[in-house]
Amino acid sequence: MAKIYGVIIIGSGPAGYTAAIYAARSNLSVLMLQGYAAGGQLMLTSEVENFPGFEAGILGPEIMEKFEGQARRFGAEMLPEDVTAVDFSKRPFTVTTDMGEYQARSIVIATGASAKWLGLPSEKLLQGRGVTACATCDGFFFKNRDVIVIGGGDTAMEEATFLTRYASHVTIVHRRDSFRASKIMQDRATKNPKISFMMDSEVIEVLGEDAVTGVRIRNTKTGEESKFDTQGVFLAIGHQPNTALFKGIIDLDEAGYIIPSEYTMTNIPGVFAAGDVTDHRYRQAITAAGDGCRAAIDLERWLAEQGEDVGVENWN
Repeated sequence: MAKIYGVIIIGSGPAGYTAAIYAARSNLSVLMLQGYAAGGQLMLTSEVENFPGFEAGILGPEIMEKFEGQARRFGAEMLPEDVTAVDFSKRPFTVTTDMGEYQARSIVIATGASAKWLGLPSEKLLQGRGVTACATCDGFFFKNRDVIVIGGGDTAMEEATFLTRYASHVTIVHRRDSFRASKIMQDRATKNPKISFMMDSEVIEVLGEDAVTGVRIRNTKTGEESKFDTQGVFLAIGHQPNTALFKGIIDLDEAGYIIPSEYTMTNIPGVFAAGDVTDHRYRQAITAAGDGCRAAIDLERWLAEQGEDVGVENWN
């Protein structure tokens, strides 16, 4: 008899680990398929200062180790395997990885979302050392510094406005001669004396060794290149939910985010979603963790409504 888990959790960020903690404490048998890049976006964050309970701050990878350790303490099994296919057409559900097949009576999708990057080698080298994609997470570390925000939509305007609370000056760098942002967001940024604009410009290199010292800019119309001094580079060109695996199976919105049909359940009964994979607004570790809690409680109650024992069980 193959083991049938109470729940398989796909993904290993704050949402997935919190779901694992709650589900395992409810006496469910839990398998988390972490993926080879376990830990989610916090693995790219140098320091986390806004997660409750860590008054002195904590490194992103360190807090994820604590999440994992707590989930393991309650008996959650974890495998660092990437999911390659899912079969949600019948229960028990089947999840396939590059190493094997696993089955469960319920599923939590917590695959998160990934920030869109420019794709520059220098950008990747300096991630967490002056290059970031979250002003809310990291703005505090740029007090009295000059920073740039790359983008032209509402997110760029919002991030730039937020950063003026800390930074000496914020320059919005946009590759076109007009913004996609709504008029109200543009007006808010334009009227802020701490924000300036660099239009028809794209960043082609991030400068610095151990920390960002500047960027190399290219004018998109003339091709002229120049150096611009800055201590921080904030990407605000959007996020991409990690949902390609579920396209055509789970209901997604136009941007690819999962649409919960009731609470945290998806359009497929028994399949739940939590964290940034459903969230294009907040994208915080604490909100993702809260979603993971909700999903675990929802699935436990759903299993009970089906008349199924929540404890460890084998099925034929």
